[in-house]
Amino acid sequence: MRRITADQAATLVHSGDTLLVGGSGGGHAVPDELLAAVGRRFLSAGLPRDLTVVHPVGLGDDQSLGLGHLAHEGLLKRDVGGTLVNSPLVGALALADRIEAYTLPQGVLSLLMREMAAGRPGLLTRTGLRTFVDPRHGGGRQSKCAAEDLVEVVTFRGDEYLFFKPFHVDVCFLRGTTADEDGNVTMEEEAVFGEMLSEAQATRRCGGVVVVQVKRMAVRNTLPAKQVKIPGMLVDCVVVVPGQRQTYATAYSPAYAGELRIPLSDLPVLPLDARKIIARRAALELFPGAVCNLGSGISTGIASVAAEEAVLDQVCLTNEQGLIGGAPASGSEAGASRNYTAMIDQPYQFDFYDGGGLDLAFLSFAEVDAQGNVNVSRFGNRIIGPGGFINIAQNAKRVVFSGTFTAGGTEMSWADGTTRIARDGAHRKFVAAVEQISYSGSLGRERDQDVLYVTERAVFRLVHEGLELVEVAPGIDIGRDVLAKMAFRPLVPAPPRTMDPRLFRPQPIGLAQELARKGAPLRSPRLATLDGLA
Repeated sequence: MRRITADQAATLVHSGDTLLVGGSGGGHAVPDELLAAVGRRFLSAGLPRDLTVVHPVGLGDDQSLGLGHLAHEGLLKRDVGGTLVNSPLVGALALADRIEAYTLPQGVLSLLMREMAAGRPGLLTRTGLRTFVDPRHGGGRQSKCAAEDLVEVVTFRGDEYLFFKPFHVDVCFLRGTTADEDGNVTMEEEAVFGEMLSEAQATRRCGGVVVVQVKRMAVRNTLPAKQVKIPGMLVDCVVVVPGQRQTYATAYSPAYAGELRIPLSDLPVLPLDARKIIARRAALELFPGAVCNLGSGISTGIASVAAEEAVLDQVCLTNEQGLIGGAPASGSEAGASRNYTAMIDQPYQFDFYDGGGLDLAFLSFAEVDAQGNVNVSRFGNRIIGPGGFINIAQNAKRVVFSGTFTAGGTEMSWADGTTRIARDGAHRKFVAAVEQISYSGSLGRERDQDVLYVTERAVFRLVHEGLELVEVAPGIDIGRDVLAKMAFRPLVPAPPRTMDPRLFRPQPIGLAQELARKGAPLRSPRLATLDGLA
C-alpha cells in the first residue's frame, strides 16, 4: 500500500477508463477530494478524457460537489448510477445530450458489484421489469446518445428476467475513516457502509487500482480486526484528508456514526402542513413489529411522526443504505439514520428487500397515472433516477406512495380540522400517462400487491381496474378539488370515507394507541405453538 496525495491519485485515472465511485447521497462516505482532484487535473491539463463513471448511489450536494467535480464536457463520456438528483451539473449534461447517461436501480447496481467481484457473468433479476429500466421501455437511458444496451430481457425456466451486464473497472475511489500502514481501512465515523468491500473486490478482480480516501492513519496492527471493512490486501493507495466531513452538511454527528443514541425529544417535530398530514396518514398503516422502508422525499417525514408519537421502538424503520431501526434522516442527510440498531452493507439490505422482507414500503411519487404506474425518475426538465425505489416498490408486500396532490404553488390551511385551499398547484401529478414508469401498476396488480396512494386531500387504492378513490379530507369537494384536478377519472364506486380528522389537528394523533389496537401479527403460524409453553 502506498500513501499518496489526491492529485497523485488523479493521475492514476487515464483517458477512456471506467471509474467506480463508492459513497451515498449527500456526502455519506463519498471520496469527494479524490473526485475534486480529477476535475482539477482536467481543467488544468485536459486529462483524463472520455471517462465512464459508475456509482450505485447518487453523489453530490445538489450543487457542485460529488459528481459535480466531473461535470465537464470531454472529461465525462458516460455516467451510470442510481440517481442524478444530487448532481444537477451532470444532469444538465445528460439533458443536453452531451454525455451518455443511464440511471439503473440502486439495488441492482449494488448487487452487481458482488457479481462482478465473484466473476459471475452479471446480475439476473426481476427487478425493473415493465419499468423504464426494461429495454422494451428505454433500458434506463436518460440521454439520446446512450446507445449501448446495458440491460437485456431473458427467459429462464419459463419466466422473464432482466440481465444487467457487468463493468470492467480500471480505477475505484472509496472512502473510510482510518487506514493503517498496511492499507486496512475502518469506517467507524461513517454514516453508511455502502458496498465498499464488494467494490474493492470487483476492482481487484478486473486488475484495477483501488484508492481509499481516509481521515487519518494508524500504525500497523493497531486497528481492531473486526472493525476493518476494507482489508489491506485489496487497497493499493491511501489518501489522507484530515478535514474529511461525515456528510456535506455535517462535519461529524456521533448519532450518525452510531456512537450514541439521542433523546427522541431532540428529533425535529414537523409543523402542521401538507407534508405532515401525508406522513401521518401513511403512518396509520403501521402495525407493531412492521419492518418498513422509508424512501427519500416526503416519506421520510414518517420517522418524525413516529418519534413524536413515541412509536419508534414498536416498528423497524430501515433505509436502503443499510440502516436498520431508529429514525432515518431526511432532506440532504437522507441515507443516514439516528438511534439505529444495526448498520449492514448495502448489498445485504437489498438482498432482504428483493426477497420480499419488507412488510411496508413508504415511497414518494412525482406522477401517477390511471393504471397505477408511478414516476419518480424523470419529469419536466429534471433527471432524477430511481435510486432504490424500483427494488423497494416492486418487492415489498405493501406499498404506500405519498405526495402532494398538485405541485407548484399550492396554498392550503387547516382550521378546526377542515381543509381549505386558497390556491391550487399549477402542475397536475395525476396524469394521463407518466413520463417514465418507475413502478408498474400492471405488475403490482398481477401480484395482488396492496398499494395505496396518499395525498393531503385524498387517498387512492390500486385495484384490478385501476385507481379507486377511497378517502377524502374533510372540507374537500370531490368534484372541484379532486376529480377536476386529475387528467383521468378514478373509480368512485361508493362515497369515499372521510380521512381521519385527527390528521389535520396540531396535537398528536394517538398513534401508539392505534398500534396497540392492531396488535403484532405472528411471522409464522408455528410460533403460535410457543404460547402454551412455560
